[in-house]
Amino acid sequence: MREFDEQSITQAVTATLAECDDPRFTRIMTSLVSHLHDFVREVRLTESEWFTAIQFLTDVGRTCTDRRQEFILLSDTLGVSILVITLNHPAQDGSAESTVQGPFYWEGAPELPRGSNLAEGVKGEPAFYSGRVLGTDGTPLAGALLDIWSGDGEGNYDMQIPGEARMKARGRIRTDEGGRYWFRSIRPTFYPVPTDGPVGRMLRKMGRHPYRPGHIHMIVSAPGHLPVTTHLFVAGSKYLDSDAVFGMKESLVAQFERHPPGTGPDGARLETPFYTVSYDFRLKPAAAS
Repeated sequence: MREFDEQSITQAVTATLAECDDPRFTRIMTSLVSHLHDFVREVRLTESEWFTAIQFLTDVGRTCTDRRQEFILLSDTLGVSILVITLNHPAQDGSAESTVQGPFYWEGAPELPRGSNLAEGVKGEPAFYSGRVLGTDGTPLAGALLDIWSGDGEGNYDMQIPGEARMKARGRIRTDEGGRYWFRSIRPTFYPVPTDGPVGRMLRKMGRHPYRPGHIHMIVSAPGHLPVTTHLFVAGSKYLDSDAVFGMKESLVAQFERHPPGTGPDGARLETPFYTVSYDFRLKPAAAS
């Protein structure tokens, strides 16, 4: 058959996978083509609408740079990222829950001593973070690594600041022999995801706000355990109930206790109010995967 109608075209395309030697790829592509064709038929997509979609995806690709990942932002704002995470990282045995990595991760942050100030020279209210990294059985995990990053007190990440080439509010901290970690940064605030690109145009067209509640990012890992990409959210932050990327999880909401100016937990004198927050991360053993 050399000619296809609106129903037979789907079978014709999926049939071309018959010689594929990768069963998983075959399954994914068959489902993708089937659902995509069903979508086109369901909404009776016009040629101009399809061209608009192609142009939108082209613009998303053009917006990506080595410091900005617009496709991740698109995936996040459509809820795909958190859906994939939820399917692949179910919360079990009290382990720390995963959430979105986001578009602002920058690999290669410096490894710093415990107690370091990750936000030296960064705008924001000082905050002292501490806690433990444990196995799900409560065993302290010595030498566990926390790869940490956040925006500043105005919600701007270093890679968003024009002319800023250095990493700011980033660092990697290892736990001590008791699984304990501590460091200083800032109390995160709510902020908008980037809206100056095609994803921003999409959000406006959808009538959605672009804001995320205040949070700090961490990838927590330890030998013999499954790593977790997660956040700590600021209790009481605006937009906890309407995170633009659907990444908020109740178990990750932490209380930031406010203190008047004075001596911080590290013995340093602070002339402004500061915050303390404590949170324990529990990691699943790798065998549990």
